[in-house]
Amino acid sequence: MDETIAEFIRRTILKIPMSEMMTVLEAWNFLSESQLQTLNLRQRKDSLAQSVVLLCEEKCASLSDAALLDIVCTQVHRHQKIWDVYQMSKGPGEDLDLFDIEQFKSSFKKILQRALRNVTVSFRDAEENAVWIRIAWGTQYTKPNQYKPTYVVYYSHTPYAFTSSSRLKSNIPLLGQNFEIHNPTAPLQERSVGLDINTDSRIIHENAVEKDKVQRITQETFGDYPQPRLEFAQYKLETKFKSDLNGGILADREEPLRCLIKFSSPHLLEALKSLAPAGIADAPLSPLLTCIPSRGMNYFKIRDK
Repeated sequence: MDETIAEFIRRTILKIPMSEMMTVLEAWNFLSESQLQTLNLRQRKDSLAQSVVLLCEEKCASLSDAALLDIVCTQVHRHQKIWDVYQMSKGPGEDLDLFDIEQFKSSFKKILQRALRNVTVSFRDAEENAVWIRIAWGTQYTKPNQYKPTYVVYYSHTPYAFTSSSRLKSNIPLLGQNFEIHNPTAPLQERSVGLDINTDSRIIHENAVEKDKVQRITQETFGDYPQPRLEFAQYKLETKFKSDLNGGILADREEPLRCLIKFSSPHLLEALKSLAPAGIADAPLSPLLTCIPSRGMNYFKIRDK
């Protein structure tokens, strides 16, 4: 098994809460029951992740297998993502097309691969005729980034598709065109354009209320004027480890944890201001970040009260 696949699986395992680990691995349906029984769920998660990787090596897991594990993990925690809803409209009296789902998968994948040579597309069927699609984007010159994928949930017998908010906004029109090809009389519509790109005027965003809320909170926090130019902010932490979980090595540690965190950018405050509207962070941002202009400082020391 390739080292990149092993690392991909390891990172995915580390994202899964221990209480849900066996549920996710069973739903993945890649490891056998006897292999799952050899896993020690009482060991540290990094050790468990390594044990899973070794079992996957025995079965020569592929990138497709690893991508399916990531889809299962995302399905379990789908409530943690922000989803954009798209609706394909038809003329009055027109019925929804019924098509072969396997043919749809094959065609959908080929169209994306023709448009972008380096792209990984994976599918997993779910309940209620839903198809989960995972797309890892690359470029003409770079391999797909497996750690920043876009997820699409498509209900084949309805006019709706759901996409996870993605940093790669420029690829959204490509997805829209792909759905239009499979539903030529059903163009995607857009109810409110909230993107910084020239999207197809027929694409509809149904989360306009949420976007307006984020914009309002951002303006209340940073104001509607240009931010002062600042290139970095540094935080020195000296705090005890805190966790909702009982026990653990760090929880018993008497000495505070010490670390140094530095944020840097050619225009840091404008970059922070753009995080929530871009869907990269929740609004409002932490006061530790938003207090920089009011305090007039960019060096902070954080200690327990």
